[in-house]
Amino acid sequence: MSSALLQLNQIQQHYAEHPVLNRLSLSLYKGEIGCLLGPSGCGKTTALRCIAGFELISDGEILINGRCVSSASTCMPPEKRQIGMVFQDYALFPHLDVAANIGFGLHRLSRIERKQHVEKWLHIVQLGNVANNYPHELSGGQQQRVALARALAPRPELLLLDEPFSNLDVNLREHLSVEVREILKNQGITAILVTHDQSEAFAIADKIGVMFNGDIQQWDSAYNLYHRPANRQVADFIGQGAFLSGYVVDAQQIEVEVGILKGEIPHHYPVGSKVDILIRPDDIVYSDASPLRALVVHKAFRGAEILYTLQLGSGDKVLSLIPSHHNHSVGEKIGIEFIATHIVAFKSES
Repeated sequence: MSSALLQLNQIQQHYAEHPVLNRLSLSLYKGEIGCLLGPSGCGKTTALRCIAGFELISDGEILINGRCVSSASTCMPPEKRQIGMVFQDYALFPHLDVAANIGFGLHRLSRIERKQHVEKWLHIVQLGNVANNYPHELSGGQQQRVALARALAPRPELLLLDEPFSNLDVNLREHLSVEVREILKNQGITAILVTHDQSEAFAIADKIGVMFNGDIQQWDSAYNLYHRPANRQVADFIGQGAFLSGYVVDAQQIEVEVGILKGEIPHHYPVGSKVDILIRPDDIVYSDASPLRALVVHKAFRGAEILYTLQLGSGDKVLSLIPSHHNHSVGEKIGIEFIATHIVAFKSES
């Protein structure tokens, strides 16, 4: 594979004596969309600001297209890094209309070229009908698209997005995540965003880095983060699930309270080892015919499905997504089956 467009090598950053980034590394290739995902305070926004050149790093290096833009002794100014940035609050110029906002960074082009370029981006983000409107006259979704077009119009090497959908309602956020991904992919743009929202990360990114305490625990596809988490922290953070205690029978089987789970075990635990098994809501299906019964202790209606919290005989609880026409009451016992095809096991914490 060709060299990475963005490379972070063991970067460190701290405020006073407090470490914020702890030897963080990642690679992002041309045309890829990456995401730094994690809870508040994990360092993801600081990492983005370091890439942009707004923050200094104390060790390591940041390379864009093979050129070092940040190290302990070097910090190239943001305007020389060939990056575009979409801020959380969009930061549109209130005194400029949509067309002028998009054309703001195109001062090196002739007037005719700038007009053509702006018209092209108005078409790409589908805002031609509001070209003469001002930011306060636009919806949140329209403002977000103006900010995106303004950042991309100068054709940056890399686009940075700082919680770009956080000010939007859930439905619009989901719609725009898909829309923005299509625009970036169609234009061949390399981008990295930060967010705390898993749905947003899954909808837009090719590679996601789950961050805790200033470092990336796993840099991977959404599928692998969900089905093959690298450690218990990632497993706890991504998706929903619960842990059941079990014992390793052999390389393909683990015995848990509900029976034997069969499948490839990702780590080589000795036979007889006590492990904790991650059970996802989609690992459990409703079955009237099953002899295994579980007590409904909580339910959350989600339209086509109901998310049930179920208590097993031992008192351990698991989650299950069941079609909502199976509408059971709290306190009722229902039949379930385990159909886990991916066994995610970690050494027992007890």
